[in-house]
Amino acid sequence: MKKLFFASMTAWLFIANIGIAQTTPTKDERMHWWREARFGMFIHWGVYAQLAGAYDGHQQLKSGAEWIMNMNKIPVADYQAVAKQFNPVKFNADEWVLAAKNAGMKYIVITAKHHDGFALFKSDASKWNIVDATPYGKDILKQLAASCKKYGMRLGFYYSQAQDWNNGGSATWKKAADGWLRPDSAIIDAYTKAHKGHWDPVQTEKPFAEYIDKVAVPQVKELLTNYGDVSVLWWDTPTDMTPEFALKFQALLKLQPNIITNDRLERPDFPGDTKTPEQRIPKPSELDGIDWETCMTMNGTWGFRATDHNWKSTETLIHNLCDIASKGGNYLLNVGPKADGTFPDESITRLKEIGDWMKVNSEAIYATKRSPLPLVDWGRCTEKDNDNNTTLYLEVFNWPKDGKLVVPAVPNGVISATLIGNNGKVIAKNQGSTVELTLPATAPNAYASVVKLVVTGKVVDATAK
Repeated sequence: MKKLFFASMTAWLFIANIGIAQTTPTKDERMHWWREARFGMFIHWGVYAQLAGAYDGHQQLKSGAEWIMNMNKIPVADYQAVAKQFNPVKFNADEWVLAAKNAGMKYIVITAKHHDGFALFKSDASKWNIVDATPYGKDILKQLAASCKKYGMRLGFYYSQAQDWNNGGSATWKKAADGWLRPDSAIIDAYTKAHKGHWDPVQTEKPFAEYIDKVAVPQVKELLTNYGDVSVLWWDTPTDMTPEFALKFQALLKLQPNIITNDRLERPDFPGDTKTPEQRIPKPSELDGIDWETCMTMNGTWGFRATDHNWKSTETLIHNLCDIASKGGNYLLNVGPKADGTFPDESITRLKEIGDWMKVNSEAIYATKRSPLPLVDWGRCTEKDNDNNTTLYLEVFNWPKDGKLVVPAVPNGVISATLIGNNGKVIAKNQGSTVELTLPATAPNAYASVVKLVVTGKVVDATAK
């Protein structure tokens, strides 16, 4: 009996070591929660929040505030000195997670390390991290991971695998010194051009391969090992990346077999699981059946900038969410926290207002599929299949003045039509290949009112017509 037990254990260990297809989740299995989520929070935060878009008395002229070190060509030593002032004593992980959860978001992706190389976690691979380089001295990601687990929020990490302006040897984009008008711009431009975009000799003291092997790969291993379940790994800017380097990162993914990755590790050989249109929503003609996620700022910058007041309205943000869901994508909406660890008031207000809308209308977003309708001028549409019937959620942006709303390309018989969160009467009738709705005189919601239309059978896809 004992002999049989050990033989069985040996066989089990062998199978566990080599892996078998049945124990490896398929892409559809890994993507299931993500496809149902539709809405997540991006968080860009780091030392750059301390500068808030200004350096040495000069406002940054170009790009997002998180690029200030590059745009203003701040020397490594000077930028690292800024970290000595970075002490986010008002950071509260529970508040962040609840802000996302109450807004209706299902996952958070935070900049574990952005292009400035600053890690929001304790790292043995580089002292340039929040524990060792700041007076705050605590691991942000550990706190955030604990809160995400507490409130049922999925957590993902953004990691800049190639660009890292503080850990020597890494890549950088070949940008001129155009962050602000400085008297030595010509000198810096010449140096930058001659050194592949670097502006400080410290940045080129080591080869790129050494940075990959001694900083980036070990840090990604730390992220995938020390923080529990990691749902997303969000790579960025694959400058100078090669398939050989990418394979070193790819090998680490076995530490989190359910993880989802994007298309920015290395191009074109490592497409990942999701496409990442940035600051824009794709046109229907651009959609090719591959999972995609639009990442977008609430104002003009990813990282916090004190002078950026170009905030999108709550109406625009809700319309974006509906538009993206109607095309089968996810919306990763960014917050750039302030240096003290709090969200800007404008972000908090918008998140609450989106949350109020989602509390009533979330069934029109979660677990929906893209619209089968041609483009309509009254709003957007999402779909759910229910056994032998189809539910169409009509997100009405422009409430008809005459109360008549025409739903094109739906010859299916009407089962029911109701207003979500409202008892107002809706009359629906088939008119040839369309459904005509008679709606109440007043829209129930100022941003987008949702009509739930249930019809018989499957609605034929008419988006290409």
